[in-house]
Amino acid sequence: MLTRLKLMNFRCYSHFSWFVPEQGAIIIGDNARGKTSLLEAICFLLRLQSPRTSRLQPMQKHGTQQFGVRGEISGQVHRLLWNAESLDLQINGEPINDHRSYLSNSWPVVWLGNDDLTLVRTGADARRRYMDFVGAQWHPEYRLSLFNYRKILKTRNYLLKHKPGDKLQLDTWSQMLAVHGDKLSRLRNELLTLLCPHIIQAYAHISGQAEHISVEYQASSASNSLYDHLCNELDRDIRYGQTQTGPHRDDLLIQLNGNPAAQFASEGQQRSICIAMKLAQSALLCEETGRPPIHLIDDVFGELDPSRRLAFINALPPDSQSIITTTQLQWMPKSQCPYPVFTLADGQLHPSIRES
Repeated sequence: MLTRLKLMNFRCYSHFSWFVPEQGAIIIGDNARGKTSLLEAICFLLRLQSPRTSRLQPMQKHGTQQFGVRGEISGQVHRLLWNAESLDLQINGEPINDHRSYLSNSWPVVWLGNDDLTLVRTGADARRRYMDFVGAQWHPEYRLSLFNYRKILKTRNYLLKHKPGDKLQLDTWSQMLAVHGDKLSRLRNELLTLLCPHIIQAYAHISGQAEHISVEYQASSASNSLYDHLCNELDRDIRYGQTQTGPHRDDLLIQLNGNPAAQFASEGQQRSICIAMKLAQSALLCEETGRPPIHLIDDVFGELDPSRRLAFINALPPDSQSIITTTQLQWMPKSQCPYPVFTLADGQLHPSIRES
């Protein structure tokens, strides 16, 4: 678990230090005061990914040349330092030269955010990101397959746009793309098979209703062979200048009581589905890695009624560390609050004294 967090020039923080309670904490603060940035820093330290941006520069405090995050995690000191040229990684003072080695010594993470409704409401990008964030922590080959697939896809798309007449080279890259794409699709299907029972159980706990939720994998190609499909659709790919089929276009079909949740579920039901999918991620990662994930929960209570809020809090695994942000906590009786409460003010966390 995370026991100490230090930031340097990260987002709005010049310097920040916090001894993190073992069970986690609830952080109360107004909007735009840095609550989300604290969770983002923890996520980036542990997974080298930000849920808010794919670029590193936005995480750097304006007007500075670098940023750093340091954390003590189950007896190990993890430290990263970024400037415009490189990301320097260390564990216990020893340089780590590749991301894979760093992540293999890190801790699983579950991120729950206010924009998780995109999992249900909008296009397939959010659902693929969900699978990829879980998959990269679940299976050592998933992250490698995803990395190779994306790299090869970028090259194939370049050829489609700039060298469409070089059919021999396009075929070579199509074969390589199919190898990694078929493997990635297989891993995603395996992952979803493992996740679904946890999603069903978590949704039943959160909603308290006799509702049936299902999640199915939808491939962008009906063909069993991605290579065959790439060959058959080569002229179309050339016409569009990009690859139209493959895992980068796959999706998840989320249904509630047999109907698409995006169209037929209420806002509270959609929020409950999103939370259930994240709790399922937590349960699976705990099973697969032997480590209870750290939950980073950013202001998700706004669209839940009080009963669902309390059900969600009670559904969090008691042996996991959960760090939760919110703008107010009047809805939770003091006697039912399982975490220490802190108030964020002037860039620092202060223990909060609640009267009721």
